[in-house]
Amino acid sequence: MVTRIKKSYRFALRTTILISSLLTLVLGIFLWNRGSMDWPLLAIIAITTSFVSFLVVQLRIEKFIYRNIERIYNDVSLLESTSLAPKTITTDMRSLTDEIEKFAKDKKIEIDTLKIREEYRKDFLGNVSHELKTPLFTVQGYILTLLDGAMDDKNLRKKYLQRANKGVERLIYIVKDLDLITKLEVGDLNLKIEEFDILELVRNVFELLEMKAAKKNITLTFDMDYTKPIYVKADKEKIQQVITNLVVNSIKYGQQNGTTEVSIENLIKNKVIIRVTDNGEGISKQHLARIFERFYRVDKSGSRAEGGSGLGLAIVKHIIEAHNEKIYVESVLDIGSEFSFTLEKAAANS
Repeated sequence: MVTRIKKSYRFALRTTILISSLLTLVLGIFLWNRGSMDWPLLAIIAITTSFVSFLVVQLRIEKFIYRNIERIYNDVSLLESTSLAPKTITTDMRSLTDEIEKFAKDKKIEIDTLKIREEYRKDFLGNVSHELKTPLFTVQGYILTLLDGAMDDKNLRKKYLQRANKGVERLIYIVKDLDLITKLEVGDLNLKIEEFDILELVRNVFELLEMKAAKKNITLTFDMDYTKPIYVKADKEKIQQVITNLVVNSIKYGQQNGTTEVSIENLIKNKVIIRVTDNGEGISKQHLARIFERFYRVDKSGSRAEGGSGLGLAIVKHIIEAHNEKIYVESVLDIGSEFSFTLEKAAANS
């Protein structure tokens, strides 16, 4: 507080010394030339001048700075929830400059953040629009064709209704995934934590996706023969969704006659890390930072042809974070990708 008072009155004190010194000097020269030098009078005038100058300078400068700074604060909405009080004003220009520079830096960061958010919002809305309108237009096209007379042909009617139904199923799939992400983001999804064997869960996923992988002749395998179960504590259903999404992605973007390999390793005392590795097309560095965003696609055309909601990796990230765990990705273009995440080990392992 003492330092602040010194800084606040520094300008007024310096100005007062300058004014009183000049006036005293001029008056002293005047009295000396007249031959009537009165030292007590000169001292009284110097003290009085100093006192009056200090009050006038301090009050006027404070009032000037307060009014102008208040106007600036109001213009840039600095005073969101606090009021500017005259007692907080300092006449030290260095302090004022520091405050204004700090404010400018903070506002620049805020503006940059808002620009990033606005860009993300535009991308998200564009992607949502595209993902929804594609199946909607497909369904609408088949229905309009049926209404135009195609429904009179029994075979054609059945064929078009089946295709329209696929479009509706895709819409439902997207809406369900969006609903799941919303619940994960707001913490509205209650996790059912239990102990289970992660190896058995992975084997179940392999069995479910065996036919999908066979279409591209991709082998689903472990990195080694695991002879003992590895128990973890998590929501079994949600972790199965995580592994399913990661394996589906590895198949979708994998090379013909490729491999998707899963490994489980001890990370630290109470953690394991699950890795899903493929030798597919890989992801370039420019896309790695954004692949967990909703609807973000590396290949705008090819990935849509492969199907899916475009929400798989976003769901994976949210589920893992809901468990207070971490997810990582490493990838080299034309070499392959590795997604890994951590889970807490269960007591049953010991």
